[in-house]
Amino acid sequence: MSETISAALAAACRMIDALDARALLCHVLQRDAAYLIARGDDPLGAGAVRRFELLVVRRAAGEPVAYITGHREFYGLDFKVAPTVLIPRPETELLVELALERIPRDTSRHVLDLGTGSGCVAAAIAKHRPRAQVTATDSSPGALALARENAHTLGVSNVEFARGEWFQAVPDRRFDLVVSNPPYVAAGDPHLGQGDLRFEPAAALISGEDGLDAIRLIVARAPAYLAPRGWFLFEHGYDQAARSRALLDAAGFQAVFSRRDLADVERVSGGCLA
Repeated sequence: MSETISAALAAACRMIDALDARALLCHVLQRDAAYLIARGDDPLGAGAVRRFELLVVRRAAGEPVAYITGHREFYGLDFKVAPTVLIPRPETELLVELALERIPRDTSRHVLDLGTGSGCVAAAIAKHRPRAQVTATDSSPGALALARENAHTLGVSNVEFARGEWFQAVPDRRFDLVVSNPPYVAAGDPHLGQGDLRFEPAAALISGEDGLDAIRLIVARAPAYLAPRGWFLFEHGYDQAARSRALLDAAGFQAVFSRRDLADVERVSGGCLA
C-alpha cells in the first residue's frame, strides 16, 4: 500500500519541524500547503517519497530549508538563493519598508544597495518603486550573478549591478538613498555555530571582533556618496543600535534614528544629510 501525503508528513515530523516538513514536501510536489491539507489521503509515488526522505535527512542534519529548496520568499516576492549568499530574513523587510517611505512613487530617485547578496532588498525596492533607479553592488561575482537572475525572473528592469567592495563599485557617484544589510556578527559569537548560520557564507556574516567593522566603514564613507538631504539606512545586530547611532552622529548625519522590527528589536538605524 502506497504511503499517503499525511503519513509521509507525520513520519517527517518525527525528525524535523512540521513547518519545514510541509515546505519540503511542497517543493517535491510543486504544490502549495493548501494542496497538502486538501489531499492528505492521496498516495505518494515511490519516487516522491524517496526524494522527500532525502530532503528530510538533509534538513535533520541542519541544512537550511532555503538552501535545500533553492528559494525563499521575501517582501512578497520569490527569490532564488544559494549557499553563496545569505538567506533573506523577515527582519530585513524593515529595511525595505523604511526605504520605500523615503522614495516618492511619482518621482525618480537614485538608490544604492551595498552588499546586495541575493538582490532581495534591491529588487524589492525596484519592484515597488518602478521609477527609482537602483544600483546594487557586491564584491562576490557569484552573488551578483544570482542577484541579476532574481531581478530578471521578477521582471525588474530598473536595477543595475556593479562589482566592488562597498562604495568602490560606484566611484564619483551620489545617491538620494543608500541602504545596506552588511555583515554585523562578532567573530566569536556563539550563534555562528548554531542553526542556519553554520551553512551561510562567513564573509557575509562576520565583521571583526565586535561585529561593527563594516558598519564603521560604510557609515564613515556614506556622506561622500549621498546627495544633499540624502538618507542612509542599514540593518545591524540586536545590541548594536546605540553604537550605530553614535557612528551616524559622528559622521555628521541628522535626524538619526533606530527602528524596531516585529520582534521588538532595534534592527535598522539611519540618518540624513543636511
